[in-house]
Amino acid sequence: MFAQTFRFSDHRPQWNAFQSRVRNAFEPRKPRHRLLRFVLGVVGLGLLALLVMFSVVVGAAMIAVGLAYKLWKRRGQPMAHRGHDIVEGEFRVVDAARLDHRAPTSSTH
Repeated sequence: MFAQTFRFSDHRPQWNAFQSRVRNAFEPRKPRHRLLRFVLGVVGLGLLALLVMFSVVVGAAMIAVGLAYKLWKRRGQPMAHRGHDIVEGEFRVVDAARLDHRAPTSSTH
């Protein structure tokens, strides 16, 4: 779509002046001076870095508050209902003599 599509001409000069003011307000121009361009670019990058760091700090604070809330909620309760050395499950003990101690080979038949 071309930019000329929405430029309506009108016979009223105040309407055309309003349109040009609105159009100029939303068409940012880069400064012509090289040093000023560079400075504005550095300021933009600095602002971007500041926003990224702020969001990282806010995210870390949210995680820390969530963990603190979770730990606070569980205070006074035992960490586990049973001892830490108990593993529950089905298993069987295999004698060492039954284990095959050969190195694994990748032979194709």
